[in-house]
Amino acid sequence: MSALTTVPKQRRRSVIARVGWSRFLQEIGMLAPAVGLMTIFLITPFLLSFWTAMTNQPLVPRPTPVRFIGFNNFIRILNDGLFWTSLWNVTRFTLWVLPIQCGFAFLTALLLNRKMPFRNLYRGMFFLPAITSMVVVCVIWGTLFQYPTGPLNHVVGVLSGGRIQPIDWLGDPNWAMLSMVLLSAWQAYGFQMIIYLAGLQGIPDELYDAARIDGAGRWGRFWHVTMPGLRPTHVFVLVITTIQAFKLYTQVAILTQGGPKSSTETVVHYMVRSGFEEQKLGYASAVSVILFLIVLVIALVQRRLMRRFDV
Repeated sequence: MSALTTVPKQRRRSVIARVGWSRFLQEIGMLAPAVGLMTIFLITPFLLSFWTAMTNQPLVPRPTPVRFIGFNNFIRILNDGLFWTSLWNVTRFTLWVLPIQCGFAFLTALLLNRKMPFRNLYRGMFFLPAITSMVVVCVIWGTLFQYPTGPLNHVVGVLSGGRIQPIDWLGDPNWAMLSMVLLSAWQAYGFQMIIYLAGLQGIPDELYDAARIDGAGRWGRFWHVTMPGLRPTHVFVLVITTIQAFKLYTQVAILTQGGPKSSTETVVHYMVRSGFEEQKLGYASAVSVILFLIVLVIALVQRRLMRRFDV
């Protein structure tokens, strides 16, 4: 029993002896700023928001004292139909935006990974929307979505020969969320494209050469070399895009304000409106905690998938 208990201590001593106290302290000093910033800006705000969610804290201080109300805010949220509508809307948005955004990013990365003239210029052009402010993108797409004489309606009319009537992209509940999907996918696909490019460049050329020797054609090399080589990249892109989609807010706040008929209401917009417009800070904090738990579940799924694929 004593031998088993002394093994970890011996390992710890051997590690410290191998690294040295000076290097150990140097590594601690290098990690300290990042750990301190994470504690100040991530861990501490979450703990404070969890405590605030247990109270009736208003946004602006009032003469009435702040009371501890336990899980009442969470119960009210779960009984609010608008919250469930917002959660369904953001889930629907995620299910739509994932294949469009990730698929277009993947196809663009395949195209730009080939040897062609001005390849770096094309990469920069395709990545440009990702570094453009979302506010600017919303203004541009708001012009494209104008009803009934906007450029997008004009294109639809020309392609359909006038058989399709102008679409109220932002004012029709049947089209508003799809408009958010198109706007968001166009703005953010450049980020996933860069990740896919890195994944493609990480596949050894020897694997393609071996596949050619074995008689594999272009599609054979794609299915048996490219796709298996990009398996970890697919998992990473899928999870990161899902997390970002659940935080949908700016597009809705600028273009639709959650309408029409709550068809574009999202969890983050619901939270901000509760906290700032209705000045219910405790209630909004409870919404943020629920959103954190949703993101945490997605992160756990990511960990499980990455273990499955030996990443």
